[in-house]
Amino acid sequence: MAAEQHGRPDVIEAPFLTVGEVAARMRVSKMTVYRLVHSGELPAVRFGRTFRVQSHAVEALITGSRYQAG
Repeated sequence: MAAEQHGRPDVIEAPFLTVGEVAARMRVSKMTVYRLVHSGELPAVRFGRTFRVQSHAVEALITGSRYQAG
């Protein structure tokens, strides 16, 4: 459809994770995930009172946060 014509994947097909699943994947607390979402570092979609995060956004945050120790 329209989203696919612009080279973007359809949001419906993207797997979404709950805040708890993201926290477990990153081995941090749920509060840390909420802070990342509210600061804009981790993009999320709000469904009612809950947030969902696309799995590729979590992987991008982890990859982008890596640094090499001297």
